Amino acid sequence: MVEHTRTLDFKIAFAIGLGTMIAAGIFSLSGTAVFRIGSSAVVAFVLAALVAGITAAAYSEFASIYSENGGGYLFCSRTFEERDRLKYGVGMSLFLGYTGTTAFYLATMDEWFFRFILPESLQALPHGSVGILAALTLGLLNARGTEESGLFQLIVTSAKVGVLFVFIGGAIAFVGPTKATGTFVSNVEVEPIGIVSVAALAFITFFGFSAIAASAGEIIEPRKTVPRAIAASMVTVTVLYALVIVAMVNAPVPREVLAQGETAMGSVAASFLGSWGQLLIVAGAVFSMVSASNASILAASGIGSLMGRQGHAPRRFARIHRDYRTPFWSVTTATATIGLLIFVFITLFSEHGLLGVHLLGLEPLTGFATFNLLVPLAVVNIALIYSRWNHPDIERGFSMPLVPVLPVVGVLANLALILNLPPVGVVVGGVFTFGLLVAYFVWGGAPHVEELVERVVPPGVPDTTTDGAPAGGEAEEAESERFRILVAIARPERAVPYVRLAEMLSRGRDAEPLVQVLNVTHIPDQTPSEMVRETAQERTTRIEDRLSEVDVDVEYTVEGHICRDVAFDILQTARDDQADEILMGYPEEHPTITETVEYNAPCGVFFTSGVDAIDDLSTINIGAGGGPHHLALLPAVNRLGKRGAEVHVISVTPETEGTAEPVDDTVSALSEIESIHVHDVTANTVAEGLVSTTIGNGGLLVIGATRDRRLRRWVFGSTPDRTIELARSSNVPVLIYASTSGVSGRVEEYLFPVYRYLRRHFGE
Repeated sequence: MVEHTRTLDFKIAFAIGLGTMIAAGIFSLSGTAVFRIGSSAVVAFVLAALVAGITAAAYSEFASIYSENGGGYLFCSRTFEERDRLKYGVGMSLFLGYTGTTAFYLATMDEWFFRFILPESLQALPHGSVGILAALTLGLLNARGTEESGLFQLIVTSAKVGVLFVFIGGAIAFVGPTKATGTFVSNVEVEPIGIVSVAALAFITFFGFSAIAASAGEIIEPRKTVPRAIAASMVTVTVLYALVIVAMVNAPVPREVLAQGETAMGSVAASFLGSWGQLLIVAGAVFSMVSASNASILAASGIGSLMGRQGHAPRRFARIHRDYRTPFWSVTTATATIGLLIFVFITLFSEHGLLGVHLLGLEPLTGFATFNLLVPLAVVNIALIYSRWNHPDIERGFSMPLVPVLPVVGVLANLALILNLPPVGVVVGGVFTFGLLVAYFVWGGAPHVEELVERVVPPGVPDTTTDGAPAGGEAEEAESERFRILVAIARPERAVPYVRLAEMLSRGRDAEPLVQVLNVTHIPDQTPSEMVRETAQERTTRIEDRLSEVDVDVEYTVEGHICRDVAFDILQTARDDQADEILMGYPEEHPTITETVEYNAPCGVFFTSGVDAIDDLSTINIGAGGGPHHLALLPAVNRLGKRGAEVHVISVTPETEGTAEPVDDTVSALSEIESIHVHDVTANTVAEGLVSTTIGNGGLLVIGATRDRRLRRWVFGSTPDRTIELARSSNVPVLIYASTSGVSGRVEEYLFPVYRYLRRHFGE
């Protein structure tokens, strides 16, 4: 059993919350707050902290129950298990809230760049361009797996706090403690409406408490540590914000400087710290915004990944990139959303926007983000009441006081803050939310991964243990180093030839092979899963019996699943078990399964037809070519040739259309084979030439999957499809290889046919 080791202690959890809260909010909203209501801005920030604190207490209780990553979406999913639309709404709103918050951070940073950093020659750039570039950079780093360690987070947070203390200390030292106190008191303005409106804007600065709950799965003793870290970080940041307001009120600058809003703090720093102080504040502000943006992107992608797994978002969102080990599609979607929000709110419709229409801007963007945070937070408070009422016996490491009174107050306070947000931002947020809800209702969602796939028969490993076999952790480590081939078998009677083919394909590998035999029984629509479970068990037993009756020279496991989507099950199993290659048949009745696996597999895939006719791999026929799939196939042919296989390279000149593929690239890539036979043939089609030549040579025909299948299959049919059709009628065994392809590969598979056409007709 693999155990999960938690590594984050209290000081790291505290630093996560504090570091996330010290971001664009204090650097951009402090000037706006003081300009509007003077010293009363302290009251507004404290009010925002109290409202956030109520929901933070609810988060603390839930985190002490469900000590996993996921935050508010996870809590609502566990509480309202049967209410998919509600769970989708919470997840979608939090996703927009996190991406909107990140857009706010980076748009604020963009304004600081334009005011303090960019030279005059670059001032002509559209506002928002720096923020969009930063979003793309952070998205790329997160997609590739860059992450902050706990120690780094602690250092970063300490640096942020240090910058704020320099700012606060400089202001008080400049005017003196007594005068600073007097000036602060004299600037108190009693404006309830103004205080509430500023509190609504300031709420976004306190949402960092959710970052602690979202990391509960990594925190040591989360039932105790999470509530303590949330409380400590919120109290600390509230005190810091209050002191920053005191410093802003005492700044020896005209009131017009405070009207600069998001960049006022930089100008204020220059008034009592000089140019070096301004430089320090600008650097600290930019660094804080980038750091907090990175944390918010991680939170947004985490929610997107969990939504994909639970069927509330496309399943791609839950996929973990094979190389980077990150939720690549979720990170990409979050990054694209952030860039879109900055472009719309800042680049197009802000005061400095390209369209010259001051409809949106930074404050409406704040309203958009805060609206999409406050709504799901209100639901979390309701969920806590529901949990206490319906699940009173659940063990809670921390209990929120005054339930249900305090959660109700939290809901009402959240609604009050929404009413005081910038109306335009709320309207845009409402339109986004409504549109995505309609899209979900039309789509209907997808089954939870755990509901979609059921392992009726778990992997069974033959008892081959010897006295010298490794045990415990050594055995698990040895297993992880195996070369794993996932063999998807539809018909139990073909299990033996498929496993033997997998064993032959694995020869020459550096690691010992392990063949994972998978049989998926399809659950028809409207059919209860119980109706096919017995069938799945019976099929798995037949596979095990057939393999036990013959001598198979490779270690294997056998497992049986039931699923409503066969292709999804194959792909999900390959991802979960980290398969190195997939081997499966070329379906005669369900070609869409082949297509789905080919385009989405996390590893290379061998598709075979006529597997019963493959006695050995002593004779290999391979079509000449130059596509990426073809080139990825050649190392496997090299391995077979080094083990004595006779290799024939076939170049076909079609009579009907096109020209022959050059053989030079293929032959040069097979340099490890001593003897290669090259055949230049002419035939009506490429498929006919490949099959007819293979009949004459004998043996197996291997080809790379086409790269223009999507563009041509409806008109002409792809070369692999035609080859399979002809080979079946001639009893010729065929093996087609499709290499894995990421986003760049998807682009390449559309561009390659153009490249090949130009090369054929215009030369190199």
